[in-house]
Amino acid sequence: MDTLAYLHLAETYETSANDVCVQKLNWTTNSSRALMLAVSFAMGSLNFSNPAVALKKGHRNAQVVALQQKLQATGYFNQEPTGYFGAVTEAAVIKFQKAHGLTADGVVGRETLVLLESNVAPVDKPAQVAAQSSLKKGDESDRVISLQEKLQADGYFLGVITGKFDTATATAVIKFQKANKLYADGIVGQKTSSVLESSSRVLASSLANTTPLQPFIQDTSQPLENAPVNAPSPSGQMTLIKTISGKISPKSVVYSGNGLFFAQNMMYNHNITVYNRDYKLVKVIPDEVDLSKYGYSQFKGKYKGAPVEASFSHNGKYAWVSNYQMYGRGFNNPGSDQCNPSQNTDKSFLYRINTETLKIDSVIPVGSVPKFVATSPDEQLILVSNWCSWDLSVVDAQKNQEIHRIKLGRYPRGIAVNATSEKAYVAVMGSYEIAEVDLRDFSVKWLRNIGHSPRHLNIDPAGKYLYASLNGEGKIAKISLPQGKLVQKVSTGNAPRSMVLSDDGQRLYVVNYGENTVSKVRTSDMKVLQKVNVEPNPIGITYDPQTREVWVACYSGNIMIFQD
Repeated sequence: MDTLAYLHLAETYETSANDVCVQKLNWTTNSSRALMLAVSFAMGSLNFSNPAVALKKGHRNAQVVALQQKLQATGYFNQEPTGYFGAVTEAAVIKFQKAHGLTADGVVGRETLVLLESNVAPVDKPAQVAAQSSLKKGDESDRVISLQEKLQADGYFLGVITGKFDTATATAVIKFQKANKLYADGIVGQKTSSVLESSSRVLASSLANTTPLQPFIQDTSQPLENAPVNAPSPSGQMTLIKTISGKISPKSVVYSGNGLFFAQNMMYNHNITVYNRDYKLVKVIPDEVDLSKYGYSQFKGKYKGAPVEASFSHNGKYAWVSNYQMYGRGFNNPGSDQCNPSQNTDKSFLYRINTETLKIDSVIPVGSVPKFVATSPDEQLILVSNWCSWDLSVVDAQKNQEIHRIKLGRYPRGIAVNATSEKAYVAVMGSYEIAEVDLRDFSVKWLRNIGHSPRHLNIDPAGKYLYASLNGEGKIAKISLPQGKLVQKVSTGNAPRSMVLSDDGQRLYVVNYGENTVSKVRTSDMKVLQKVNVEPNPIGITYDPQTREVWVACYSGNIMIFQD
């Protein structure tokens, strides 16, 4: 809870499982349903020429029936067509868009429609189909040389042309994909290759018809940012565009990667509130579960949790949510902010939530007072820092069970995993140190004397730097990797807590819990570019790379959204 006494949140709200947005389609008679289906068959297709009538979540008509049938035929929609565009249909559309290199916004506009209408063969495993002719990390060939040359010409790759698809090449591919609104998986499939070829032809044509430039001399005294020309300036200004309030007490807010934002409301509301990009409340998910139904027969009846943090896996399909403690029979020794393993405080549970149904579908026992949750990029492991048992739970994302427990020290908190899923960094808040965990053999090394009370961690997209908020110093530390050397510190405000990096790694957004502000830091020189005032007790923060919006969770009962 990170010292909550002053909040005076004495009243515990009891929130029912009201689904405020995702409605079930109620047919008054069987004939009504038959009529809509008949109309859809009569239409024959989804064709509509006006992009203003694009299909999206909330629509209910015969065109949605036809859409669901098309998605069903291509292997993305596994339910009976209903004619209602709900969360399940939206998720199917997003999957289709990602698999075909489209902007994955869940809206069926002109581009998505064209591909759906092109009688695409069923795709049960899009990644495998694409991989047959794709380039990916680990490959080594003349094709990789050609790829590196094109990326270098476009300004995305600064390394040496080797013909080996290494981490630097994968990072350059991801930057290119993000800049061109492609599915950013670091794999060069047909769509990425096509756009890259087109970009190279445009560049070559431009150079052929331009007066030769004077020789360019690079100033090596300053880091080269290597951002695409259409990227936002790191020195732009954040502007408040929306404040969400209501019966919430968000400890964190986390972006799913596919258009949803999960706010964890701790024991003060006993729920998770889910929002979409339109800032609409999609679902209130109660934290109440029947543990016996998940195989834990020693716990009878209903139990409540206290959602703290969340992480996402499987392209946003699953949310993994930690619970500060459990409430119910058998849980009689809860942990607190000041605790140690000898007290044998109650263990808690990690929830898995299916983001298509927005329901809890699995629970996994972990340590005492679990706080931060992180997913390895290869989506094989879920890591949970346990505040009171002073350890790290390693959960197998396929088996849904804890497979290892790693002792760390007083109050482990933030977690960051590198791009290769080989190393995890864990901030140990009751110290000056950060643990470096080898995820292959679970051995631990240490980054020593980083600063007082490291709390939250971020790794930049290139994997060169680790950023740590030092809650006890009011500073942010920049650490070079893999050496673990402290490069620089900058003061951002009183009690910096959570942070989030922009997708290009150029901007770091920090919530300063003790002074009710958010700082924007330019990572190249660690200069604070802007500080904005927010509602009391900012504690969580997340970033949407598609809209370039920053969402700030304020423990006092608000979520503030800034455009940058």
